[in-house]
Amino acid sequence: MFFFILNLGRKGISISSLFSNKWAVKMRNACHLAAYPYLCASFMKPIQQIYPLLTQPRNVVITMHQKPDPDAMGSALGLFHFLVQFDHKVTVISPTNWADFLKWMPGCKDVLDYESQREKADPVLDNADWIFCLDFNALHRTKYMAPKLEHSKAIKILLDHHEEPHTSSFQYGISVIPKSSTAEMIYDFIVESGHADKINLEIAQCLYAGVMSDTGSFRFPVTTPSVHTMVAELKKKGLNHSKVHEEIYDNFLENRLRFMGHVLANRMEVFYEYNTALIAIPKGDIIRFHIKTGDTEGLVNYPLSIKGIKMAALLIDRDEERRWSFRSKDEFDCNSFARTYFEGGGHYNAAGGRSSLSLEENVRQFKEALKDNVLQLQ
Repeated sequence: MFFFILNLGRKGISISSLFSNKWAVKMRNACHLAAYPYLCASFMKPIQQIYPLLTQPRNVVITMHQKPDPDAMGSALGLFHFLVQFDHKVTVISPTNWADFLKWMPGCKDVLDYESQREKADPVLDNADWIFCLDFNALHRTKYMAPKLEHSKAIKILLDHHEEPHTSSFQYGISVIPKSSTAEMIYDFIVESGHADKINLEIAQCLYAGVMSDTGSFRFPVTTPSVHTMVAELKKKGLNHSKVHEEIYDNFLENRLRFMGHVLANRMEVFYEYNTALIAIPKGDIIRFHIKTGDTEGLVNYPLSIKGIKMAALLIDRDEERRWSFRSKDEFDCNSFARTYFEGGGHYNAAGGRSSLSLEENVRQFKEALKDNVLQLQ
């Protein structure tokens, strides 16, 4: 059975598309972590081949997905603070702007916003020898940067933990789907390359922010023993973990709390027959409460606290499109659901999607999709 799946992995066929949700979970748990990444990275040269080259200074760009979350920004800046110790010329470029609660991170003030600083970012990309691509596995996740990355002659290096990577877009890399976060993968990259001694307080703060957020403050199933080992080592570097938590979660304005109360009271619909809840937010609410990038972070998780709810969905009416977030418990595959119905993807229990259709049409399609998945949700 293992060799059968290995060959399918080389052809880009996902395990979850072959079996029921329950079988997909069992097969994923059965595959050793050392073997499963190969299913996803068979077209890329192993990341280990980069290790001996780290001491040779280069022009390096680090980028991440649009609207970066704490894991994307934390892993990028953690890698930045590591690489500069080898005299690389390193620039972090975000495809778009980012939330205010990320601006405390060491080095964040020097990150370029490609959307608003393209004239400054393009020459940096043109001169890059290496481009590290973190916390995304398909170039379209970088929005307007995607064509630039696609045509770049720089070596592109992937470190990511999402399902179904576009491996042909990267020359080197690793995709470890069971990993808690890209931040944990950057930690592994540093340690396995033989340079654990270079982990300083700046790196510790950035990587802790990423792993803390992507594990839901260490409550999600992806919180493996290796996560706690990593945190213990970061604490030895002087990490003040509670301060990082405050910067991420206790750093909002009053309007955000009132907005959340409003949408939970007036925009949430619960479908008990499908063990599902939906929050659909119209553009008017975004304008009324002056919602900015990052203000909806974590909102999709609230309905999962309702007894019996297995999936929660958040739909937001953005300027150019409608954006989806999905979260689930147990054996419901959010990744397959997002890919099938809403041009998205991500992790098994956490995924996103998008649509150019109206908010109302998206809600209608969502309700139809629930009917298709009634057996899995019940």
